Amino acid sequence: MLPIWPRRSGMTTNKLNLDGQVAVVTGAARGIGRATVDLLRARGARIVASDIRNTVRDLEGSDIATLVGDVADEDVAKQTMALATQRFGRLDILVNNAGRTLNKPLVDTSVADWDAVMTTNARGAFVHSREAVRVMAASGRGGAIVSVVSVVSAVAMKELAAYAASKGAVAQLVKVIAAEYGRHGIRANAVAPGVVETDILESTGVADSRATLATFGDMHPIGRVAQTDEIAEVIAFLASPASSFMTGALVMADGGYTAI
Repeated sequence: MLPIWPRRSGMTTNKLNLDGQVAVVTGAARGIGRATVDLLRARGARIVASDIRNTVRDLEGSDIATLVGDVADEDVAKQTMALATQRFGRLDILVNNAGRTLNKPLVDTSVADWDAVMTTNARGAFVHSREAVRVMAASGRGGAIVSVVSVVSAVAMKELAAYAASKGAVAQLVKVIAAEYGRHGIRANAVAPGVVETDILESTGVADSRATLATFGDMHPIGRVAQTDEIAEVIAFLASPASSFMTGALVMADGGYTAI
């Protein structure tokens, strides 16, 4: 049996500080991913930012390496972790953020629809988590994995069968990683946002994704939808030593949606 992983004793009183840490963020070109890159960088982390969009290259810099590829491709996952260790010498944090949505009634959802959503959302998180765990466990330093899911990983919304199933799968993957690798010092948690004002609906043909999503504010007791930087704050907390006794958790950042 492996020894109990010791409590971390930080060198600074600011446990949100990520100086010296190296993070991978998928789906980093825009939305929650871009906000997360900006915040982790501001707190001292060096970052590998990946996305299927070439615009992720705009983030390239001395403390940000970029990679363009399909998150569901296991070779891309391997290349991403290798880039982190080759460019920055280590890997401490993985943020599984890349994803896609689908708004269709169950009977109108094709097998191709289902497979496309499950491949990006569930398999993407799986292959990246698997490769990150391999690097983190081998390093002996442990690490933190934060996966972005959704309130529909825990409660139902109409016309989201494939999306909800994919996010539920990731939420369960997080728990298994926490159970299997806690003794290696690897923590895995998920953040479940409510509706966030992003461009995610563009892929479904919605002309103005942000304006459409903003109309869902009344669904939340807080009276509005979330902004990307608000979700990034929760991700950064779960990635940091400030959450050192949290693993296997599903953290609702939903403006109270699941409270009613």
